[in-house]
Amino acid sequence: MKTEKSQKIYKIIMLVVLTAVITFIITTSVIYNTMGDSSTKYIMSNKTGIGQKLEYYKSFIEKHYIGEINDEKMLESAIKGYFEGLGDQYSEYITKEEMQDYMADATGKYVGIGIYITANTQTNQLLILSPMKGSPAEEVGLEPGDIILKIDGKEYTGEQLTAATNVLKAEEGTKVKLEILRNEKTFEVEVERKSIKVSHIESTIKENNIGYIQISTFDEGCYKEFLENYNTLKESNIKGLIIDLRNNGGGIVEESTNIADMFTTKDNTLLITTGKAGTKEEITKAKKDKEINIPVVILVNENTASASEILTAAIKENNEDTVSIVGKNTYGKGVIQSIFTLTDGSGVKLTTNEYYTPKHNTINKIGIKPDYEINLPEGESSYTITDEKDTQLQKALEILR
Repeated sequence: MKTEKSQKIYKIIMLVVLTAVITFIITTSVIYNTMGDSSTKYIMSNKTGIGQKLEYYKSFIEKHYIGEINDEKMLESAIKGYFEGLGDQYSEYITKEEMQDYMADATGKYVGIGIYITANTQTNQLLILSPMKGSPAEEVGLEPGDIILKIDGKEYTGEQLTAATNVLKAEEGTKVKLEILRNEKTFEVEVERKSIKVSHIESTIKENNIGYIQISTFDEGCYKEFLENYNTLKESNIKGLIIDLRNNGGGIVEESTNIADMFTTKDNTLLITTGKAGTKEEITKAKKDKEINIPVVILVNENTASASEILTAAIKENNEDTVSIVGKNTYGKGVIQSIFTLTDGSGVKLTTNEYYTPKHNTINKIGIKPDYEINLPEGESSYTITDEKDTQLQKALEILR
């Protein structure tokens, strides 16, 4: 009996000791500095504020690091990392230098090689969506579907989209070397950076006097370009209109809603947005009388996102009987980012709103389902396909005949 009692007491003592040890390990942060056979422990401060922790690590680095320390670069990296901790792919800190490029892009004016690129989420590679017309990228033969493996000898993945985009922009007249993967073959190409003015809109008249407008992005000035192109088509008495939003990843929301206003009766809802929990919904309504009263078909695909989805939903839900959507289910980016410019010239892009369609349907991570789901022929791309082979375009023309 004494032996059993002693064993129970021993087990209780060991359990208490083990619990104390585990608690100590969990609640104490330890940094090890190992040199040879010896190791030194540094007990981290219990201070929890971000400023206090950064000060601690700053002092620690200054005391032990043998290389040069660039305080400004380290601070920028720390802030970038803080935003990455949100786990939101759309929110980021933008340095002063990056901010200049970012705002130039938004106005459609920048220096670069002239390509639209995105991150292929399946392969984590940089995918070229399309070279801009008349751009250096087009001149050297870059094509939709090409994969960028390296930029100036450095490998880049899809997760490094922003960094890669920034590298492709530099002083006009400078050159950049790209390693490209195309159809399982790799090759290198050197491209000269030039000043580029982006055209957002292309328009033409298809068979049976049907107007066609392609919108590549909703940058500043897009609405004005759309209005000019539509008025030109209108002079030819078009009887229907195709709006091609395939591979349009979005842009400035106001440019999109201004275009949607042209298709919508005054005071009808164009967009519903919500902010942080507890805030009221904001409703964007049509400000003008409806200008476009002809049948419309909107072409969309899996790369149609954000402002493109806003435009698609606004036109469709305000004109159920005369508007059709053709193609593939859209991307499903139903959140809006606001750009904040800071006093030092840097900026913050932050997800501040979620948006809903005029009928309060959710877009985020769902997308818009087309009325007619049509695949392109296998191996064909909407960038390079001819009208005759473009099954989505042909369906649109069939609907409007």
